[in-house]
Amino acid sequence: MRKKSAGSRVIVIGELNIDAVVSGLSTIPKLGEEILASEFQLALGSASAIFACGLAKLGHEVTFISMVGADDFGDYCLAALREAGVSTRQVTQDKNLKTGVTISLSTRKDRALVTYPGAIAAMGPEQVKRSALEGHRHLHMTSYFLQTRMQRSFPQLFREARALGLSTSFDPNSDPSHLWHDSIREVFAFTDLLFLNETEALQLTRTRNAGAAAKALSKEVPCAVIKLGARGAVAIKDGQISAAPGFKVSPKDTTGAGDSFAAGFVSAYLQERPMAECLRAANACGALSTLQLGGTAGQPTGKVLKKFLAGASAPEGVAAQDSSRQGCMRSHKPSS
Repeated sequence: MRKKSAGSRVIVIGELNIDAVVSGLSTIPKLGEEILASEFQLALGSASAIFACGLAKLGHEVTFISMVGADDFGDYCLAALREAGVSTRQVTQDKNLKTGVTISLSTRKDRALVTYPGAIAAMGPEQVKRSALEGHRHLHMTSYFLQTRMQRSFPQLFREARALGLSTSFDPNSDPSHLWHDSIREVFAFTDLLFLNETEALQLTRTRNAGAAAKALSKEVPCAVIKLGARGAVAIKDGQISAAPGFKVSPKDTTGAGDSFAAGFVSAYLQERPMAECLRAANACGALSTLQLGGTAGQPTGKVLKKFLAGASAPEGVAAQDSSRQGCMRSHKPSS
């Protein structure tokens, strides 16, 4: 049994679905055309679940609150969470709903996602009781724009968590409309750690570079973390900017790497590590996650992470990080 970190119980409230990962594409397909893939795999999906699994593998006790359909995909999600060590006692299965599905189409350089929300859009605040937050140290929420019924409850949940003494982290993920309405700032008011990739940060702050975005975000949250793809990541806390470069790996699939990044950062943050160490651990977790298909198969345990950070090479078969779900890796170009 994996040893859990004392005093670091984390609760994750969010969406849950499977990922159908198609990789090795030479290009993203066009309508009316057919192309071939080199690999395909069903895997646990959703930013919330990938984050939860990443933390559990690092030794944290994690509670997950979500909703899926009473179907084969829902059963698959629950089994995968339990295997990673995540508590699913508060995940509801509804026979009237279908479990959501994301189809991930990956090339060497990027990927495209197609999502059927299913139960994701059906989950509402009635699924979460205030008492569920008690006994935890930290609350994490993500996928703000997918969880349409939960959106208005994000600020209240964060407020209640803060009142109970929990720290909070928020990764909104991208806004499909690119408008970033001010309502999201109601969540920022109760957020300790804010995660964004570079594109999201620039859109949200209407700035032209990550440094300016970080300074703007520091006026809204105590700590903002911006993921910069191959250039690593930057964080600003108490007016001080910290940066860390990405790790060189040969990525196999970048699905969910930004969520693994966030898990690594939160884990180090809960251990009260300096910002530079939080960023380095986050970059490593994101990098290692890309060495396997799907968002969770390549996530490191605490032991693997420690060895990797000490200078050892990545585990065989393991890979590196996500640019759209926030990546911090450097990829080796294929040899000619």
